Order: sequence, then structure tokens, then C-alpha cells
Amino acid sequence: MARKRSTSGLDGLLLIDKPAGWTSHDVVARVRRLTGQPRAGHSGTLDPFATGLLVVCLGRATRLAEYLTAHEKVYVGEVVLGAETDTGDAEGQVVAWGEVPELDEAMLARVAARFTGRIGQVPPAFSAVKVGGRRAYDLARRGEAVELAARAVDVFDLRLDWAGEGRLRMTVRCGPGTYVRSLARDLGREFGCGAHLAALRRMRSGRFGVEDAWELGAMERLAAAGRVAEAVIPSDEGLMDWDAAVLAAAGAGAFVRGTAYVAGRTARVARRARVYGIDGEFLGVGAVEEGGVVRPVKVLVG
Repeated sequence: MARKRSTSGLDGLLLIDKPAGWTSHDVVARVRRLTGQPRAGHSGTLDPFATGLLVVCLGRATRLAEYLTAHEKVYVGEVVLGAETDTGDAEGQVVAWGEVPELDEAMLARVAARFTGRIGQVPPAFSAVKVGGRRAYDLARRGEAVELAARAVDVFDLRLDWAGEGRLRMTVRCGPGTYVRSLARDLGREFGCGAHLAALRRMRSGRFGVEDAWELGAMERLAAAGRVAEAVIPSDEGLMDWDAAVLAAAGAGAFVRGTAYVAGRTARVARRARVYGIDGEFLGVGAVEEGGVVRPVKVLVG
């Protein structure tokens, strides 16, 4: 393969279509190698068996990961009825069987409505949730009993469609922290037959869609041609639903030094906002307070 040029100064976001069998960490490690940027992370884990959109943050953009992780997400999954597994997916061991009932569209709609809104959800035992300072999946793999408390998650929209042969197609739009494996498990219990997730694909994360993501093979070819920077999008693209504040030279200078600045009393109050210099440079995240005070929260330049 041709020697790729150094791109260690890359800052921004890279949209990757994660293949099945890869962990999210595996993808980030490959991106580090392809871009030459050691500072890289993702904005929301996908299980190894899952595919779809993984938003990778590069360089200074890694400081924005917490905001991108909080975005709502859209998934499409395949639910197998009649068997519940210990992992909640097809890679686990079956722990309960049940006879699949007759299901019609009206029943599917009623059940979907019960799992829409703010709901209580128990994460899977095989998850990254910490129990006494240890990851739940580490305890579960050792055969230790794992008891996790239910927590509130937001399911904004849920659609269930009969896919034949004891299978459902599930489309879900949800908030951060929602486990789709747990949703499949709980649907199976609601139907009284058990269920697990056989396939999962993340279609959207915030304003980004998988249709705009790069497959790893295509990224390899870009890197070989020294063109990987063409795939990187600006860091602020993930925050475009926020308010923005534009500062003239004095205000921008204060911001990058970490100092609050009175931008003007006409400024609208915003708990968080994108902050730019008058030349259009994205400076970071700030809070706009009463009286037009712009206070730095995360400074990305300087």
C-alpha cells in the first residue's frame, strides 16, 4: 500500500459505517491508524454484532463527544420471538423459551405504545454499566449474578412490524442511554414468549445519517491516496441545532483565554452555544448569560 502522508493535525468528525463483528474501539483504532491522528474517540458505542453509523471525533473535536453522545438516535433491528438470551442478542445463551402468540397489527401497535415515552429500563447484564466500580459484562462473563437497577430512558417513537416466522422488524427513535437489546427483551416478556435482538443497525445520530457514512474499505483507499482529510467534516457540524454567538476580536481573544466577555445586552440567553470569531472560526462552546455575558465552557483553539 502506498505510504500515506501525515494527517496528525486533523480536527473534526468522521462518519463511519461500522461493520458487524467489530467493536467500536476497533473502529476508532483503525481510524487512528488511517488518519495519523492519535486523539480519536466515538460518540456512542455500538455492540460488536451491530452495524451502522459511528460518529468518530478527531483531535480537538474529542472534547465535544459528550454533546454528540447526548443526541437522539434511530435504529432498525430484527427481533426474534420465542427465546430470551442472557445477552439480549443472538450471541448469548438461551435462558427462556416460549410459544409465540398470534400477533396482528393492532396488537403490535398497542404494545409499541406501551414502550413509547419516558420508560423504566433495566440494562442488559452484559453491558458496560458499572456495578461497584466494575463493568457489568466482566461480572456476567465470570458467571457472577448481576443485578442492575431500572433507569429512565426516552423512547420517542417505536414501530413494530411483523416480519414472519416469529420475527419482528423494530424501528426505534430514542434518547441516549437506551439499550435496544433490553427493549427487545422486554417486548418478548410483554408478549409472554421471550425475545432477543438478532440484528441491529444505527441509521441516525443527531443530524447525521448512515447514508453519509464511509465504509472502512473506502477509508483505506482514501488513506492510501493521501486524501483522508476529504472525509472529515467540521467539528461544529454536530452542534448546528444550538444557538450561536459571534465575537469580535476583543471578545474572541477573551474567550480563548478562558475569560467571560460582555458581548452586548441584545444577546439571547443560551445555556450552551457555538461560539465563533468574526472571521467564522469555531472557537468552542460557551454559555450566554443575562446581560450578554459569553462565558467559555470548552475552548477548542489557542
